[in-house]
Amino acid sequence: MTFFFQNVINALQWGSFYALIALGYSMVYGILMLFNFAHGDIFMVGAYIGFGVATALIALSSSGFIVLPHWLILVLTILISMFLTSFVGMLVERIGYRPLRDAPRASAAITGLMIGIILETGNLLLLGAQRVKFPSLIHSTTYNIGGVFVTNKKIMIVVVSIGLMLALDQFVRRTKWGMAMRAMAFDYVVVPLMGVPINTIASMTFAIGSALAAAAGILFGVAYPVLDPYMGIIVGWKAFVAAILGGRGSILGATLAGFLMGFIEIFVAMVFPSTLRDLIAYSIILLILVFRPHGFFGEPYSARLRL
Repeated sequence: MTFFFQNVINALQWGSFYALIALGYSMVYGILMLFNFAHGDIFMVGAYIGFGVATALIALSSSGFIVLPHWLILVLTILISMFLTSFVGMLVERIGYRPLRDAPRASAAITGLMIGIILETGNLLLLGAQRVKFPSLIHSTTYNIGGVFVTNKKIMIVVVSIGLMLALDQFVRRTKWGMAMRAMAFDYVVVPLMGVPINTIASMTFAIGSALAAAAGILFGVAYPVLDPYMGIIVGWKAFVAAILGGRGSILGATLAGFLMGFIEIFVAMVFPSTLRDLIAYSIILLILVFRPHGFFGEPYSARLRL
Protein backbone atom coordinates (compact mmCIF):
# COMPACT_ATOMS: atom_id res chain seq x y z
CA MET A 1 0.00 0.00 0.00
CA THR A 2 2.88 2.35 0.71
CA PHE A 3 4.25 1.74 -2.79
CA PHE A 4 0.76 2.28 -4.22
CA PHE A 5 0.26 5.66 -2.53
CA GLN A 6 3.78 6.71 -3.47
CA ASN A 7 2.84 6.21 -7.11
CA VAL A 8 -0.46 8.04 -6.60
CA ILE A 9 1.55 11.13 -5.63
CA ASN A 10 3.74 10.75 -8.72
CA ALA A 11 0.66 10.30 -10.90
CA LEU A 12 -0.94 13.46 -9.51
CA GLN A 13 2.17 15.43 -10.39
CA TRP A 14 2.31 14.16 -13.98
CA GLY A 15 -1.43 14.53 -14.33
CA SER A 16 -1.14 18.18 -13.33
CA PHE A 17 1.15 18.86 -16.30
CA TYR A 18 -1.08 17.04 -18.76
CA ALA A 19 -4.27 18.64 -17.44
CA LEU A 20 -2.97 22.22 -17.65
CA ILE A 21 -1.77 21.73 -21.22
CA ALA A 22 -4.88 19.78 -22.24
CA LEU A 23 -7.07 22.72 -21.20
CA GLY A 24 -5.48 24.87 -23.90
CA TYR A 25 -6.11 22.24 -26.56
CA SER A 26 -9.67 21.71 -25.41
CA MET A 27 -10.57 25.41 -25.29
CA VAL A 28 -9.29 26.16 -28.79
CA TYR A 29 -10.95 23.09 -30.27
CA GLY A 30 -14.19 23.66 -28.39
CA ILE A 31 -14.57 27.29 -29.45
CA LEU A 32 -12.86 27.55 -32.86
CA MET A 33 -12.95 23.91 -34.01
CA LEU A 34 -9.18 24.02 -34.58
CA PHE A 35 -6.44 21.69 -33.43
CA ASN A 36 -3.62 23.92 -32.20
CA PHE A 37 -0.77 21.49 -32.74
CA ALA A 38 1.72 24.21 -31.77
CA HIS A 39 0.43 24.19 -28.20
CA GLY A 40 3.02 21.70 -26.96
CA ASP A 41 5.77 24.02 -28.18
CA ILE A 42 4.09 26.97 -26.48
CA PHE A 43 4.49 24.91 -23.29
CA MET A 44 8.21 24.76 -24.13
CA VAL A 45 8.36 28.50 -24.84
CA GLY A 46 6.64 29.24 -21.54
CA ALA A 47 9.19 27.12 -19.69
CA TYR A 48 12.07 29.00 -21.33
CA ILE A 49 10.44 32.37 -20.65
CA GLY A 50 10.11 31.27 -17.02
CA PHE A 51 13.80 30.33 -17.06
CA GLY A 52 14.70 33.83 -18.26
CA VAL A 53 12.41 35.60 -15.80
CA ALA A 54 13.60 33.50 -12.84
CA THR A 55 17.25 34.04 -13.76
CA ALA A 56 16.73 37.80 -14.03
CA LEU A 57 14.88 38.01 -10.69
CA ILE A 58 17.56 35.93 -8.92
CA ALA A 59 20.29 38.16 -10.36
CA LEU A 60 18.36 41.27 -9.29
CA SER A 61 17.92 39.89 -5.79
CA SER A 62 21.59 38.86 -5.56
CA SER A 63 22.74 42.33 -6.57
CA GLY A 64 21.28 43.77 -3.39
CA PHE A 65 19.12 46.26 -5.25
CA ILE A 66 16.02 44.53 -3.97
CA VAL A 67 15.97 41.36 -1.87
CA LEU A 68 13.29 38.86 -2.83
CA PRO A 69 12.65 35.56 -1.03
CA HIS A 70 12.70 32.54 -3.31
CA TRP A 71 9.00 31.80 -2.84
CA LEU A 72 8.18 35.31 -4.08
CA ILE A 73 10.53 34.84 -7.04
CA LEU A 74 8.61 31.66 -7.91
CA VAL A 75 5.25 33.44 -7.70
CA LEU A 76 6.50 36.36 -9.81
CA THR A 77 8.06 33.96 -12.31
CA ILE A 78 4.76 32.14 -12.79
CA LEU A 79 2.70 35.32 -13.11
CA ILE A 80 5.10 37.20 -15.41
CA SER A 81 5.71 34.15 -17.60
CA MET A 82 1.99 33.47 -17.94
CA PHE A 83 1.48 37.10 -18.96
CA LEU A 84 4.29 37.09 -21.53
CA THR A 85 3.43 33.68 -22.97
CA SER A 86 -0.19 34.75 -23.44
CA PHE A 87 1.10 37.25 -26.02
CA VAL A 88 2.91 34.42 -27.79
CA GLY A 89 -0.41 32.59 -28.02
CA MET A 90 -2.21 35.66 -29.34
CA LEU A 91 0.53 36.18 -31.93
CA VAL A 92 0.20 32.57 -33.05
CA GLU A 93 -3.56 33.01 -33.42
CA ARG A 94 -3.26 36.33 -35.28
CA ILE A 95 -0.57 35.30 -37.75
CA GLY A 96 -1.06 31.57 -38.11
CA TYR A 97 -4.72 30.72 -37.52
CA ARG A 98 -6.88 33.76 -38.18
CA PRO A 99 -6.20 33.84 -41.95
CA LEU A 100 -7.18 30.14 -42.08
CA ARG A 101 -10.29 30.35 -39.94
CA ASP A 102 -12.61 29.50 -42.84
CA ALA A 103 -10.16 27.12 -44.51
CA PRO A 104 -10.33 23.33 -44.23
CA ARG A 105 -9.20 22.12 -40.84
CA ALA A 106 -6.37 20.14 -42.40
CA SER A 107 -4.75 23.42 -43.49
CA ALA A 108 -4.92 24.79 -39.95
CA ALA A 109 -3.49 21.54 -38.55
CA ILE A 110 -0.51 21.71 -40.92
CA THR A 111 -0.03 25.36 -39.98
CA GLY A 112 0.10 24.40 -36.31
CA LEU A 113 2.81 21.84 -37.01
CA MET A 114 4.83 24.43 -38.93
CA ILE A 115 4.45 27.00 -36.14
CA GLY A 116 5.74 24.39 -33.68
CA ILE A 117 8.80 23.80 -35.85
CA ILE A 118 9.38 27.57 -36.08
CA LEU A 119 9.25 27.89 -32.28
CA GLU A 120 11.66 24.98 -31.82
CA THR A 121 14.08 26.26 -34.46
CA GLY A 122 13.89 29.80 -33.09
CA ASN A 123 14.82 28.48 -29.67
CA LEU A 124 17.79 26.62 -31.15
CA LEU A 125 18.97 29.74 -32.98
CA LEU A 126 18.67 31.96 -29.90
CA LEU A 127 19.95 29.64 -27.17
CA GLY A 128 21.62 26.77 -29.01
CA ALA A 129 21.00 23.04 -28.73
CA GLN A 130 22.46 22.74 -25.24
CA ARG A 131 19.99 22.02 -22.49
CA VAL A 132 19.60 24.59 -19.73
CA LYS A 133 19.01 24.04 -16.04
CA PHE A 134 15.96 25.68 -14.52
CA PRO A 135 16.92 27.72 -11.43
CA SER A 136 16.19 26.18 -8.05
CA LEU A 137 13.52 28.50 -6.66
CA ILE A 138 12.42 26.56 -3.58
CA HIS A 139 14.38 24.30 -1.27
CA SER A 140 13.20 20.72 -1.52
CA THR A 141 11.81 19.27 1.70
CA THR A 142 10.63 15.67 2.00
CA TYR A 143 7.81 14.66 4.34
CA ASN A 144 7.33 11.08 5.51
CA ILE A 145 3.59 10.48 5.84
CA GLY A 146 2.97 6.91 6.92
CA GLY A 147 5.89 5.64 4.88
CA VAL A 148 4.91 7.70 1.80
CA PHE A 149 7.53 10.29 0.90
CA VAL A 150 6.09 13.54 -0.40
CA THR A 151 8.14 16.60 -1.28
CA ASN A 152 6.98 20.17 -0.88
CA LYS A 153 7.55 20.63 -4.62
CA LYS A 154 5.04 17.94 -5.52
CA ILE A 155 2.48 19.38 -3.12
CA MET A 156 3.02 22.85 -4.56
CA ILE A 157 2.71 21.62 -8.16
CA VAL A 158 -0.59 19.83 -7.53
CA VAL A 159 -2.08 22.66 -5.45
CA VAL A 160 -1.10 25.40 -7.92
CA SER A 161 -2.36 23.35 -10.87
CA ILE A 162 -5.73 22.65 -9.27
CA GLY A 163 -5.98 26.32 -8.24
CA LEU A 164 -5.44 27.45 -11.83
CA MET A 165 -8.02 24.96 -13.10
CA LEU A 166 -10.59 26.19 -10.57
CA ALA A 167 -9.82 29.80 -11.49
CA LEU A 168 -10.39 29.01 -15.17
CA ASP A 169 -13.67 27.27 -14.35
CA GLN A 170 -14.91 30.30 -12.39
CA PHE A 171 -13.82 32.66 -15.18
CA VAL A 172 -15.72 30.68 -17.80
CA ARG A 173 -18.82 30.30 -15.64
CA ARG A 174 -19.13 33.70 -13.99
CA THR A 175 -17.76 36.39 -16.32
CA LYS A 176 -19.19 38.02 -19.41
CA TRP A 177 -16.23 36.91 -21.51
CA GLY A 178 -16.59 33.38 -20.20
CA MET A 179 -20.24 33.41 -21.19
CA ALA A 180 -19.24 34.53 -24.68
CA MET A 181 -16.71 31.70 -24.89
CA ARG A 182 -19.33 29.14 -23.86
CA ALA A 183 -21.77 30.55 -26.40
CA MET A 184 -19.16 30.31 -29.14
CA ALA A 185 -18.50 26.72 -28.20
CA PHE A 186 -22.23 25.99 -28.41
CA ASP A 187 -22.78 27.50 -31.87
CA TYR A 188 -19.81 28.90 -33.74
CA VAL A 189 -21.93 30.13 -36.68
CA VAL A 190 -24.85 31.95 -35.05
CA VAL A 191 -23.22 33.62 -32.03
CA PRO A 192 -20.99 36.05 -34.03
CA LEU A 193 -24.14 37.25 -35.82
CA MET A 194 -25.49 38.33 -32.43
CA GLY A 195 -22.64 40.76 -31.79
CA VAL A 196 -20.05 38.58 -30.07
CA PRO A 197 -16.59 39.69 -31.32
CA ILE A 198 -15.13 36.47 -32.66
CA ASN A 199 -11.59 37.87 -33.07
CA THR A 200 -11.49 39.03 -29.44
CA ILE A 201 -12.80 35.71 -28.17
CA ALA A 202 -10.30 33.81 -30.32
CA SER A 203 -7.36 35.87 -29.06
CA MET A 204 -8.54 35.51 -25.48
CA THR A 205 -8.87 31.74 -25.87
CA PHE A 206 -5.33 31.40 -27.19
CA ALA A 207 -4.01 33.76 -24.51
CA ILE A 208 -5.58 31.82 -21.63
CA GLY A 209 -4.51 28.45 -23.02
CA SER A 210 -0.95 29.69 -23.56
CA ALA A 211 -0.80 31.15 -20.05
CA LEU A 212 -1.82 27.80 -18.56
CA ALA A 213 0.79 26.05 -20.73
CA ALA A 214 3.42 28.48 -19.39
CA ALA A 215 2.42 27.66 -15.82
CA ALA A 216 2.76 23.97 -16.65
CA GLY A 217 6.19 24.64 -18.17
CA ILE A 218 7.45 26.40 -15.06
CA LEU A 219 6.07 23.73 -12.73
CA PHE A 220 7.68 21.12 -14.96
CA GLY A 221 10.98 23.02 -14.65
CA VAL A 222 10.64 23.04 -10.87
CA ALA A 223 10.10 19.27 -10.80
CA TYR A 224 12.53 18.30 -13.58
CA PRO A 225 14.97 21.22 -13.91
CA VAL A 226 16.37 20.42 -17.36
CA LEU A 227 14.83 22.29 -20.30
CA ASP A 228 15.13 21.11 -23.87
CA PRO A 229 13.93 22.78 -27.12
CA TYR A 230 12.00 19.62 -27.98
CA MET A 231 10.51 19.05 -24.54
CA GLY A 232 7.03 20.05 -25.69
CA ILE A 233 6.62 17.42 -28.39
CA ILE A 234 5.89 14.27 -26.38
CA VAL A 235 4.23 16.06 -23.47
CA GLY A 236 2.14 18.11 -25.90
CA TRP A 237 0.90 15.11 -27.85
CA LYS A 238 -0.08 13.26 -24.69
CA ALA A 239 -1.94 16.33 -23.44
CA PHE A 240 -3.70 16.50 -26.82
CA VAL A 241 -4.85 12.91 -26.37
CA ALA A 242 -6.12 13.86 -22.90
CA ALA A 243 -8.08 16.78 -24.39
CA ILE A 244 -9.76 14.48 -26.91
CA LEU A 245 -10.46 11.93 -24.19
CA GLY A 246 -12.06 14.55 -21.97
CA GLY A 247 -14.53 15.67 -24.62
CA ARG A 248 -14.84 18.65 -26.89
CA GLY A 249 -14.49 21.94 -25.02
CA SER A 250 -15.03 20.42 -21.57
CA ILE A 251 -12.85 21.97 -18.87
CA LEU A 252 -13.80 19.26 -16.40
CA GLY A 253 -13.23 16.58 -19.02
CA ALA A 254 -9.78 17.86 -19.97
CA THR A 255 -8.82 18.09 -16.30
CA LEU A 256 -9.97 14.59 -15.41
CA ALA A 257 -8.50 13.08 -18.58
CA GLY A 258 -5.18 14.80 -17.92
CA PHE A 259 -4.98 13.29 -14.45
CA LEU A 260 -6.14 9.93 -15.83
CA MET A 261 -3.33 10.09 -18.38
CA GLY A 262 -0.83 10.60 -15.58
CA PHE A 263 -2.29 7.73 -13.55
CA ILE A 264 -2.27 5.34 -16.51
CA GLU A 265 1.36 6.10 -17.33
CA ILE A 266 2.62 5.74 -13.77
CA PHE A 267 0.69 2.61 -12.87
CA VAL A 268 1.35 0.86 -16.18
CA ALA A 269 5.06 1.40 -15.60
CA MET A 270 4.62 0.09 -12.07
CA VAL A 271 3.22 -3.25 -13.28
CA PHE A 272 4.75 -3.73 -16.73
CA PRO A 273 8.18 -2.97 -18.24
CA SER A 274 8.61 0.73 -18.96
CA THR A 275 9.15 -0.01 -22.66
CA LEU A 276 5.49 -1.08 -22.88
CA ARG A 277 4.18 2.00 -21.04
CA ASP A 278 3.00 4.00 -24.04
CA LEU A 279 1.65 0.95 -25.89
CA ILE A 280 -0.51 -0.14 -22.98
CA ALA A 281 -1.53 3.41 -22.02
CA TYR A 282 -2.71 4.29 -25.52
CA SER A 283 -4.43 0.92 -25.87
CA ILE A 284 -6.46 1.69 -22.74
CA ILE A 285 -7.35 5.13 -24.09
CA LEU A 286 -8.31 3.65 -27.46
CA LEU A 287 -10.58 1.18 -25.69
CA ILE A 288 -12.27 4.03 -23.79
CA LEU A 289 -12.82 5.98 -27.00
CA VAL A 290 -14.38 2.95 -28.66
CA PHE A 291 -17.20 3.09 -26.09
CA ARG A 292 -17.09 6.90 -25.59
CA PRO A 293 -16.13 8.25 -29.05
CA HIS A 294 -16.93 11.83 -27.99
CA GLY A 295 -14.89 11.59 -24.79
CA PHE A 296 -16.02 11.68 -21.19
CA PHE A 297 -18.14 14.82 -21.39
CA GLY A 298 -18.27 15.45 -25.13
CA GLU A 299 -21.47 15.41 -27.12
CA PRO A 300 -22.06 15.10 -30.86
CA TYR A 301 -21.68 18.56 -32.32
CA SER A 302 -25.02 19.79 -33.61
CA ALA A 303 -23.69 22.16 -36.27
CA ARG A 304 -21.93 21.06 -39.42
CA LEU A 305 -18.18 20.78 -38.95
CA ARG A 306 -15.83 22.50 -41.35
CA LEU A 307 -13.94 19.63 -42.93
